[in-house]
Order: sequence, then structure tokens, then C-alpha cells
Amino acid sequence: MNLFTGTRRRGGTAGGKGSRSVLRALAAAATVAAMAVSVTSATATAAPAAIPPGLSCDTGKHAIDEYTGFALCRNNGSQTQTFWVHLVCGWAPDVDGNHVTLRPGESGQSTAHCGKIGTGIGEIHVRP
Repeated sequence: MNLFTGTRRRGGTAGGKGSRSVLRALAAAATVAAMAVSVTSATATAAPAAIPPGLSCDTGKHAIDEYTGFALCRNNGSQTQTFWVHLVCGWAPDVDGNHVTLRPGESGQSTAHCGKIGTGIGEIHVRP
């Protein structure tokens, strides 16, 4: 049986309706499994990382350059903290920004730039 045209070869044995239904069931199961894997992997990467305790941060893309991202943070805690921005860059490698150390009450900014061969910034995270 030719699976693409549904015709039988001469001299061969016919599988009948039973084999067709088995093939259809296998194809349907493979399709569902492939869709489940792609949906699961997409949702797993979409969850953003939490901002480190004691910091309040605003993140975003540069107003003119969509490949540059930033994290502007203020240390509201009682201890000195270091942070940096981490950009998920699509097709280009992910990048980390400059490490910024803040004493209590201070503010600072970390910036990073995705490579132009990529699709731009997909996610922005603040790392301790």
C-alpha cells in the first residue's frame, strides 16, 4: 500500500481497513506528542526570573535600539548588593551586562546589547 496515494501495488497483499486505521492512529498520536512537546517547552522558557530581594528594578529596551536592554535598580535593603542584567537574545547568544554594586539607598543601571544577527531581546532578567 502506498501511504501517499492510497493505492495498492500489484502482486502485493492488501493490509485492509485495519492497517489504515492503525496508521492513522499512530500519525495522530505522533502529532499530539509533537504539539505537547512544543507547547511545554514554550511555556517553560517564558517564566521570568524573580528580582533579587532588597532590590526594586525597572527593566526594558532602549528607546532607539531594540537590541539594547537595561535594568535600573535601587537597593532598598540594609546590605550592599551586586546585580546585573541578563538578556535572552533569540538566535544570538544570551548576554550579561556590567555588574553594578549598590550600597543601601543607592541606585544604578546595568546595560547589555544583543548581537545584530539575532531576533532581538526576548526576555530581560535581573541577576544577583
